[in-house]
Amino acid sequence: MNSRRQFLRASAATTGGLLLSPILSQIKAQAAGTKLPTRFVFVVEGNGLEPPHITPIGYKRPNVHVGKPKVPNMQGVTEMVNEPHAGKQLPESLQPIKAYRDRLTIVHGLSGRIAGGGHSNDFGALGAYNCGSGVGHSGTPTGETIDVALGKKLGGIFPHFGIGISDRKEHDVIYNSSAWGKGQPTPTICQPMTAYGALFGSIAGGNSKAEFNARTNLLDFLRDDVKRLQGQVASAEHGKLEAHLKGYEDMRNRQSRLGQIEGTLRRTAPKVTDKFKSEVESDRLDAQFDIAAAALIGGLTHSITIASGVGNPYFSVKFTGLGIDVGKHSIGHGGSFKDMSPGQLKVKIHKFHFQLMADLMKKLEAVPEGDGTMLDNTVIVYLSDAAEAHHSRCGQWPFVLIPGKNTGLQGGRYLDFPHYMQDGHREIGNLYTTLLHAAGEKREYFGVRDAMLKGAARGDGPLEALLS
Repeated sequence: MNSRRQFLRASAATTGGLLLSPILSQIKAQAAGTKLPTRFVFVVEGNGLEPPHITPIGYKRPNVHVGKPKVPNMQGVTEMVNEPHAGKQLPESLQPIKAYRDRLTIVHGLSGRIAGGGHSNDFGALGAYNCGSGVGHSGTPTGETIDVALGKKLGGIFPHFGIGISDRKEHDVIYNSSAWGKGQPTPTICQPMTAYGALFGSIAGGNSKAEFNARTNLLDFLRDDVKRLQGQVASAEHGKLEAHLKGYEDMRNRQSRLGQIEGTLRRTAPKVTDKFKSEVESDRLDAQFDIAAAALIGGLTHSITIASGVGNPYFSVKFTGLGIDVGKHSIGHGGSFKDMSPGQLKVKIHKFHFQLMADLMKKLEAVPEGDGTMLDNTVIVYLSDAAEAHHSRCGQWPFVLIPGKNTGLQGGRYLDFPHYMQDGHREIGNLYTTLLHAAGEKREYFGVRDAMLKGAARGDGPLEALLS
């Protein structure tokens, strides 16, 4: 395997240089003794994640009934479990990533009741707050989400990039899971070709290239127009125009930087195949994972979210490409298909997601970086927007983490925190605080705390058991 420096030198020789290349910047930072940034990939699957589907064989999680009103169908432990899972057999859902089990950490026992529950917690799943969602609508974000917060901290041409699939093949862009701040949802691009154009339009041909150039010209015009308008309005209005000007200049600078790293983009852009334009949901999701890998390898972003049928009303997606001709909403209500039970259908869909994650990890592992690979500096986080069930109460919220060895997070562990209301219980906000600490931002807490938790069942700060 060539070194990362040789990789860049070969690329530069064929493209005439990599002006302002994000990858080159990372190598210079490393040469100067600066730690390379940690990258974060959030894979959010709609419709709930039952804890047994990610629990290694042999671990017991008794049924418990706690809270007012009682939290139904909840399992948990009274004393924390923190141990390696190396001697346990992985469940069927996790079989595709068994080659990476030394990096795999399973987290049980965290609650997120502040998010509300139901079919989907929408922005609250990654925000650790209640966004007022309900049947048929996704609510409004009341703050930033963890994926965007990490992107703000880490920077990049795209501080955060959101892609995924919806329940309808005609959806292009939706707003369902990520947010810049209060009342500021960020887009999830559901069409792979649209995502490809946004990231790689400067090197694409045909419509993507034309749209990239048109967008650049429009931003030039808008920026100049705002500057001219500043001389024609009262000074009290200058602040508003300055805000508009900064927004246009930020977008124009992004376009310029994309144009300046064409060599990197040509080297890392995914090959557009039929699956990028497919009407089959599983094909489009596969293409979105290809785009995610290319965006990370090309240095376009350090934080990316792949939302698979996430949010109201998008969670009814069908995975016909897996031979399942029934929507996930129907499966959640006990629907079976052919000879498969609802549980078997859910596991088959989860397993497909973990196969795509395994493919993503292989691509990152193939790119040399420092004394290891890009995978060593990447954290993958898998969860459901509906916590532990189709109709969730969020008393427990299962997570799968796959942290690289240089990320400051523990791999190869099985963690089960004491259940809701027990001493030592923790919330999803504590997990998100932990991720921020791994990125170098020492916040006390992320999101909104559960006011029902008291004493030793409540606490700020990161999850120490996850920090290495």
